Amino acid sequence: MRANIDQPGRTFIAPCRIDMEQTNDSLHAYVEIDGVDIGPGDRVTIIDAPGLIPFGEQREFARMAQVVKATWSERLMAKVEGYLALTELYEVGFEGRG
Repeated sequence: MRANIDQPGRTFIAPCRIDMEQTNDSLHAYVEIDGVDIGPGDRVTIIDAPGLIPFGEQREFARMAQVVKATWSERLMAKVEGYLALTELYEVGFEGRG
């Protein structure tokens, strides 16, 4: 069944867990999709995604996620775009004050 899930271009629904925190120590929202490896170019949409949580709280939610696996060309483009975005950081210059 694993090979069927990883088929390029395939769309499917999978259960996921969302961990959200908004405190002095952390501001994050992590999503773990059960049994699915997400790769470059894959698209994930959380169905009935939670909104904001009050400051000072950490919550976990169980939801469903729609996953669209990337085709080989979409995966290649995502990798190229990621590389090009990274190389833009190299163009930052520093000049002396004198």
